[in-house]
Amino acid sequence: MCRNIHQLHNFEPPATADEIQAAALQYVRKIAGSTRPSQANQAAFDRAVAAVAAATADLIGELVTTAPPKDREVEAIKARARAEKRYAS
Repeated sequence: MCRNIHQLHNFEPPATADEIQAAALQYVRKIAGSTRPSQANQAAFDRAVAAVAAATADLIGELVTTAPPKDREVEAIKARARAEKRYAS
């Protein structure tokens, strides 16, 4: 489940609200232990996702680095190469 959470800081272009929301959703799913909450827990689940997304956006906005921004396409190519090597039979 958490394999879908990727680094969001120091990329050009910066992380979008959708990417932050998706990471928050994956995190809350992992912590809750389910991908879909029951109706009784839906409101708490939604509040947690919103809180984690807000905290993530705040964190990304405040982090500073001297490293040059990473290129999303280059990083995706590297990730695919690592996956091919890992899952090669």
